[in-house]
Amino acid sequence: MTTAPLPLAPPRALPPPYAPGLHVLATFGAPAARLQDAAGSQLFFRHLIARLGLTSVGEVYHTFAGSGGFTAVLALTESHLSIHTWPEHGLATFDVFLSNFRQDNHATVRRVYQETLAFFAGEERAYAEVLR
Repeated sequence: MTTAPLPLAPPRALPPPYAPGLHVLATFGAPAARLQDAAGSQLFFRHLIARLGLTSVGEVYHTFAGSGGFTAVLALTESHLSIHTWPEHGLATFDVFLSNFRQDNHATVRRVYQETLAFFAGEERAYAEVLR
C-alpha cells in the first residue's frame, strides 16, 4: 500500500516586525527669557500632553542657579520627553520618544516637537529622527 504525500499547507505570512517608535532629537536656538521659564514650560508640557491624549507618570524640573537654565524630564506611559536649556548661549536640546505599542505615534512625536519649538519661539539648529 502506497500513500500519497500530504499536500503542503500554504506558507503563512509572518507578522510585520514590531517597530517600537520614533525618537526625535533636536537642538534649537531661542530667546533667553523663554529658556529660563521653567514654570511656563511645565504648564505648556502638561497641557500639551493632556491635549494629545498622552499619559504622564512623573516629571522632574531642575532650575540652575546663575543662568536660570533648566532641565526637565517627563516620563510618559508612551515613553518620555526631555529638555535642557542654556539661556546664556540661547540654546536648548530636546528629545521625545513615543512607543507605537498601542498605536502609530510617529505624527504625534513630530507634533510634540513642532509645538515645543513654537512655544519657545525656537529656531531649529539640528534635527534627527531615529526609528527604534
